[in-house]
Amino acid sequence: MNTENDPHQDIRDAVRQLCKQYPDAYFRAIDEQRAYPEAFVDALTQAGWMAALIPQEYGGSGLSMAEASVIMEEINRCGGNSGACHGQMYVMNAIVRSGSEAQKRKLLPKIAAGELRIQSMGVTEPTTGSDTTQLKTMAVKKDGRWVINGQKVWISRIQHSDMMILLARSTPLAEVQKRSEGLSCFLVDLKQAIGNGLTVRSIRNMVNHETNELFFDGLEIPQENLLGPEGHGFKTLLDGLNAERTLIAAECIGDGYWFIDRATAYANERVVFNRKIGQNQGVQFPIAEAFIELEAANLMRWKACERIDAHQNAGAQANMAKHLAAKASWEAANVCLQTHGGFGFACEYDIERKFRETRLYQVAPVSTNMVFSYVAEHVLGLPKSY
Repeated sequence: MNTENDPHQDIRDAVRQLCKQYPDAYFRAIDEQRAYPEAFVDALTQAGWMAALIPQEYGGSGLSMAEASVIMEEINRCGGNSGACHGQMYVMNAIVRSGSEAQKRKLLPKIAAGELRIQSMGVTEPTTGSDTTQLKTMAVKKDGRWVINGQKVWISRIQHSDMMILLARSTPLAEVQKRSEGLSCFLVDLKQAIGNGLTVRSIRNMVNHETNELFFDGLEIPQENLLGPEGHGFKTLLDGLNAERTLIAAECIGDGYWFIDRATAYANERVVFNRKIGQNQGVQFPIAEAFIELEAANLMRWKACERIDAHQNAGAQANMAKHLAAKASWEAANVCLQTHGGFGFACEYDIERKFRETRLYQVAPVSTNMVFSYVAEHVLGLPKSY
């Protein structure tokens, strides 16, 4: 489904070659065991793919967002799940965009070399959800250090991260003019923090997606671990979130093509009533419609990448790309499952696993209704709805 003139074909071929070493059976076993695909992520890291967005001067590949998105797309298109490693691709973008020179030189080369993993971003809280500006985790200066108290939820990959970017309120809400002010981002050394003011509780969930509750009780953080200007953490966070939404859109695109490929192949080989089921319009039309929607979503992915690579505000495009791609992949998943009938529910076909994995992106990292609200307010000029 890629054109012959695809400028990213070399990246696609290389990632596909690596993914061949980790076939469906590998990810099926990982899912059954509720394990982490350590070998696969290590292979991606050693091949340099996880350092795609790190500038060359800091040891990375210095690739564009468009090129990085192709890596994520191909992992999912090959049957894998980028949810195990995509944080390593986008979380550090906040360091690239907002970090001090000292922070960049200290952290980015180690991340690029695979010596340091920073896969987690601590934002969501139990009582605030998508209403980030109302978060209650507090950061208070004391004796030249920051002291953190509060709680986070749905924080992913803590067990396979060395560091986390944490968003906390450093100025009480009552003392700021705008709700988005008075928030600060911090770099948290997880190896030092866990057991010394940070408690982690794993959340078992529908998908094999490593996620957790975090409890902060007097966690001390060095003052130099402030990421970006004090009180401007919301903007620092957005540097990572637009990249996150665009990369996840690409993952959904990859999922969508995987579902379409599987549905098409099965419809071409399955014979019922002495004819291939793909000959029936009731089977082929839904597959064709899902493919059309997927192709359209893909165009918005490229638009978001284009704006990010041009250092332009990509909030609208990143949100729309994520929404369209998540919706298209979910529809493709439904079509694929329906095309396979009962066999679609059998674990050995991998459809039910991918079905669960792609469903997540209707909810995370930003819900559908939040995308609608963003576009209504920031693109259409309608009144703020929340």
